[in-house]
Amino acid sequence: MAQTKKKRRRKRRGTQGGRIDTKARGGRPRSREEAKARARSNRGKPSGTKADLPPTWRNSAIRGLLAAVVFALLLVVIFKRPAGVSIAFGGFMLAFYVPAGYYIDMTLWRRRERARIRERNDP
Repeated sequence: MAQTKKKRRRKRRGTQGGRIDTKARGGRPRSREEAKARARSNRGKPSGTKADLPPTWRNSAIRGLLAAVVFALLLVVIFKRPAGVSIAFGGFMLAFYVPAGYYIDMTLWRRRERARIRERNDP
């Protein structure tokens, strides 16, 4: 009986001119050992660039809103304060948390940015 499944072949990596790229591929690792080595080499690197981005008022507002809601809920549930007083105090905390969080984030970001620039300039 004829064979129904063909063995998959790897693509030829040369160009029409006969040149073959010797650069390491970015695709799938060829063996389990290569996959493990690639995972080990990427272990120390940060996966995202969130720390590299400057802070935004939007992110500070979201974080401040979340903190103020949690604070107001804690006042109602744990400390048994009236809901109106807790919401008012939560609003005050929101007005405090948003700018404070933004300026703290900005200060820390500037410090990291200066260190990054120093590291780039000092070989």
